[in-house]
Amino acid sequence: MNIPKYVVVIVLALITAGAVVFSIFGFSGDNDHNRAEYERMRNEDYRIYTIPVPENLEFAGEKVPLDNPDVWERVDREFLVNTYWHSNAFLWMKRANRWFPVIEPILKKNGIPDDFKYLALVESNFTNAVSPSGAVGFWQFLEETGKRYGLEINDEVDERYNIERSTEAACGYFQEAYARFGEWSLVAGSYNMGINGIQQQMNTQQQNRYWDLLLNEETSRYVCRILAAKTILNNADQYGFVIRPSDLYQPYSYDVETISGPIEDFAAFAVEHSITYKELKMLNPWLRQPYLKNRQGRSYEIKIIRN
Repeated sequence: MNIPKYVVVIVLALITAGAVVFSIFGFSGDNDHNRAEYERMRNEDYRIYTIPVPENLEFAGEKVPLDNPDVWERVDREFLVNTYWHSNAFLWMKRANRWFPVIEPILKKNGIPDDFKYLALVESNFTNAVSPSGAVGFWQFLEETGKRYGLEINDEVDERYNIERSTEAACGYFQEAYARFGEWSLVAGSYNMGINGIQQQMNTQQQNRYWDLLLNEETSRYVCRILAAKTILNNADQYGFVIRPSDLYQPYSYDVETISGPIEDFAAFAVEHSITYKELKMLNPWLRQPYLKNRQGRSYEIKIIRN
């Protein structure tokens, strides 16, 4: 007897489904017990709670107007998204332990509030990312903007990948923006939208505070995301994160060698210093070629990792 193939498929599907149901609930006298156990687990052991927004939040010493429903909902969204994005939050914590000690003294030296270290974190997750628009590095500088704030960018050297130099450049931007706006929240927002972009919206809307402006979604979320990162990292245990000191990425230990001439082969240079080419590039990603012609005879500080 020829049985149509679709009948066979349907029968097999029903048998499989029945096996799954049986494995979960059973069809024996224990069925009620299995269902009760499932309900207990669902109701008691697995619960998802909304994340409470702190009653008071500040960015760079400026109070966030959480009494404004729109502001509260924008902040609430970032707390939910970034708390329940567990893997990303853990990577924030791990990487921040390595890079915050590098960034903090540079911000302090330039008179920039410490909260701006979280801006670099949300910009790039502390990776040397390259955006679709060509923004590069921890601080996500475009080439034109990076050069404007003193970064060397060419085929051999790209200081957007140099954490110290790019942080100095970011400070230059922040100082210029603060001189224009006089509010750190606007400075942070302008880092996403541009000084002229924020100024245009201020002129159009006749408002002079970040929290009172109607902005595009990315810029309106920007400072809220920074606030969420700051709060989660400083209160990890309150948000359910258990991270041990041994879990954190440690700062690199290295020596510095200053060069002012050409380097024909960085692989050979690395071997001479008892490290690998990979280790050399890991600490000096701003070196973009396996050589450095350095025709202008500039001085560069190269980090040599201590093994």
